[in-house]
Amino acid sequence: MSPRDIPNLICVFRILLVGPIVWLMIEEKFSTALILVAIAGISDGVDGFLARHFRWQSRLGTILDPLADKFLLVATFTTLTYMQLLPLWLLLLVFGRDLLIVCGALIYHFKFGEYELSPLWSSKINTVFQIALVLLVILQQELLPQVATWSTTLIWLVVASVIISGSEYIVVWGTSAWRQMKKSS
Repeated sequence: MSPRDIPNLICVFRILLVGPIVWLMIEEKFSTALILVAIAGISDGVDGFLARHFRWQSRLGTILDPLADKFLLVATFTTLTYMQLLPLWLLLLVFGRDLLIVCGALIYHFKFGEYELSPLWSSKINTVFQIALVLLVILQQELLPQVATWSTTLIWLVVASVIISGSEYIVVWGTSAWRQMKKSS
């Protein structure tokens, strides 16, 4: 093990936090869940900073980092929807975008080969909005019920960023696929 492995270990730590966060939310221990979600969100920024600043990027890291984000967001969105704290249509929209990205990546991989796993800025913004929404919904359950109007605003920011980032992935991968097909013909 070397210092280069620290960002990947932080990603694994984030993945391991998902189970306790979901359990705490279901048990309505929102204060503790909020702390763990905040730790997961902060650690996401820390591992990215370390990887870029010290040039500790790795192929494994490019897979683990978005995977850790997805595990956390899918689990928390699903749990909050199950608890009727987020609308089902929002969960389906977020899942639809993720399914679109995964299917697009698989199709591209099998048709054209390996591709660069670098998230788009719109996707990073979408992740920030989703994490902020989860934090806010958890926060309003126990500590600040008066922030409910903010969660409505954040829901619409998530919707906009889902649509924009999903569309951007379609354009970027579609353009790349078109260039690949043009090259091979």
